[in-house]
Amino acid sequence: MLQNEGFDALDRQECLRLLAKVPVGRVVYTRQALPAVLPVDFSLDTDASVLLRTSAASDLVRAIDGVVVAFEADEFDATTRSGWSVVITGRATVVTDPAEQGRLSKVGPDSWMPQREAVFVRIESEMVTGRELGTMGPVAVPTPSQP
Repeated sequence: MLQNEGFDALDRQECLRLLAKVPVGRVVYTRQALPAVLPVDFSLDTDASVLLRTSAASDLVRAIDGVVVAFEADEFDATTRSGWSVVITGRATVVTDPAEQGRLSKVGPDSWMPQREAVFVRIESEMVTGRELGTMGPVAVPTPSQP
């Protein structure tokens, strides 16, 4: 970890370890030439890629298949002012290989939303960055002045 302006930069392995702890992240992509962010449930595959399970007909699949996207997940505690954030950047592709689809249907993420014709989307972990904010101690809450 590298100390930098109040946070520690995390190495790739620590980023992946933290990602495996949370069930929901956000896909960052372009929709109609504007930035868009969508919360999704996910899991990590054995090659450290992010796996999503969604409907084949979803707007998300049409927007991200074959393009570079970002994926972010985090965990924070407002009381202790501590937490972490990890971002993975890489190409998103719909999994089309039948054998791989079969494997992922057993070990991949389950979607929280009911879906017809579900597909898996893989986001390659080409660039992995993260940072952690350490515990800053108790937060002082000012008390109102008394007249």
